[in-house]
Amino acid sequence: MPLAELLLPEFDEEMAATRRVLERVPDGKASWKPHPKSMTLGRLATLVAELPGWVVNVLTLDELDIMPPGGPPPRFEALDSTRRILELLDKNVAAARAAVLAASDAEFKKPWTFKVAGRAVATNPKLTVYRRTVLNHLVHHRGQLTVYLRLNGAAVPAVYGPTADEPHF
Repeated sequence: MPLAELLLPEFDEEMAATRRVLERVPDGKASWKPHPKSMTLGRLATLVAELPGWVVNVLTLDELDIMPPGGPPPRFEALDSTRRILELLDKNVAAARAAVLAASDAEFKKPWTFKVAGRAVATNPKLTVYRRTVLNHLVHHRGQLTVYLRLNGAAVPAVYGPTADEPHF
């Protein structure tokens, strides 16, 4: 069985859980943050919606420089509405799923390099980058987002098991 077929069920489950969390992001609170060093709610929710799009970068490129020398600095957008965040997520999930389906086992084994300002930060097989840098990273930030939801009085959806708001998931 090709790697893509093995990866897609988990991908689909994680994206469905991500959508459930993002659906609860309250409008009008994009600038809220729990601590001065924290991301705003809008930036964190946008990041969670952006991360599936990295699958396309990983599987169609062999390297990515997020701050190429002489290029513009990266933009860290913070969308201000749940509708816009969900639209971004849905677009990125569709593109990511298509990229996974199109990738051969050989492509997953190829090295991928993450660069910042021309400097290689890490080089790993694309499968490792897909799992660690995309999926695990997304799960980490999605977990942060559930705390932001709780602190803003929004209901926290079940992800891997029950929550106080959905005890019978």
